[in-house]
Amino acid sequence: MRILVTGGAGFIGSHLSDRLIADGYDVVVLDDLSTGSIHNLSNASVSPNFKFINGSVLDIETLRSVVENIDYIFHLAAAVGVFNIVKDPLTSLFTNIRGTENLLEVASSRGVPVFVTSSSEVYGKNTSNSLKETDDRIVGNPLILRWSYSEAKAIDESLAYAFHLERNLDVRIVRLFNTVGPRQLGSYGMVVPRFVESALSNQDLVVYGDGNQTRCFAHVLDVVDAILLLAFSKKAIGKVVNIGNSFEISMNELAKKIIDETKSKSKITHIPYVAAYGDSFEDMSRRVPNIELIKQITGWVPRYDLSKIIADMKAEMAS
Repeated sequence: MRILVTGGAGFIGSHLSDRLIADGYDVVVLDDLSTGSIHNLSNASVSPNFKFINGSVLDIETLRSVVENIDYIFHLAAAVGVFNIVKDPLTSLFTNIRGTENLLEVASSRGVPVFVTSSSEVYGKNTSNSLKETDDRIVGNPLILRWSYSEAKAIDESLAYAFHLERNLDVRIVRLFNTVGPRQLGSYGMVVPRFVESALSNQDLVVYGDGNQTRCFAHVLDVVDAILLLAFSKKAIGKVVNIGNSFEISMNELAKKIIDETKSKSKITHIPYVAAYGDSFEDMSRRVPNIELIKQITGWVPRYDLSKIIADMKAEMAS
């Protein structure tokens, strides 16, 4: 079986590529390296079953050529990170919407199943105790650029589902909730690597806002397990499924935990959101996944806790 991973040089994509090769698949990675890194593929690249193509999902002719001999597609290519979205919204929208449209069109023409990675950002400002896949979206003003990512991912889901209904394309869609772990960079706004990096150098951990906002974090290795269980389950075809860890922690508590577990001398400071992101930003007070559906379909539950995540990221950064 020959598998294409778009965005496979990225944080999650590279871990997925490693796992697919370890499981015996032939893997082709398509990535333009705009946010991914070829270094993330150092393990995969030594395998004779691996091929890297420097290219973009925005180039439909490249996609047609690549997909010609592919049996399954994992679509992870996307503009990621709040800093990226706010700084360069037009490119982000094109990548996240047009890129997915191109991929689905090419996959549909050849009958190749597609696994679409969406995001918990789709839920927007919905702060329910446990967000289910069927819950309503609550999204802010479209002129606040922070919400353009949420809109784009929702369109991706609608496109994928429409291809499934009208063209009988096998699609599976997942919403990822704050995936973290080794290879993730803090430079795009991701909080855990940013905090761990600061703690290891005894610099201040800078919390945006009052720090009472809460999130849930899942280890990338748990997420890859979940992705593969869903990817080859017939029960997941045509469905949207949450993937995440339901343990909830505030940003203030997260900063304290990272300082404690890295034995850092860092202090915690706060700055307003506008100082970090400018005027085109809003945040939500909490985001907690309901993961009952994936448990029902696959039996999956997270294995790794936040301490394991911190330890693995510390080990990588310290090496």
